[in-house]
Amino acid sequence: MRENGDMRSRVEGALEKVRPALQADGGDARVVSCDESSGSVSIEMLGACRGCPLSQLDFSYAIESLIRREVPEVREILAV
Repeated sequence: MRENGDMRSRVEGALEKVRPALQADGGDARVVSCDESSGSVSIEMLGACRGCPLSQLDFSYAIESLIRREVPEVREILAV
């Protein structure tokens, strides 16, 4: 069942939930692209997260799992 709002705005909403933790460490993340027809989303890690070796863990465990839970029609999440 699809919730109200387009996919990109719901992905942005999910990112808002983890953004304070990312920003506390000097980083951030942004949606680069969101294709509703394929269910593909591209996320870019920013600031301190960009070069941090732990950013892949943040991406996998925090960002990716939250987006999949909040926006179930997302099929693919890419870190760019």
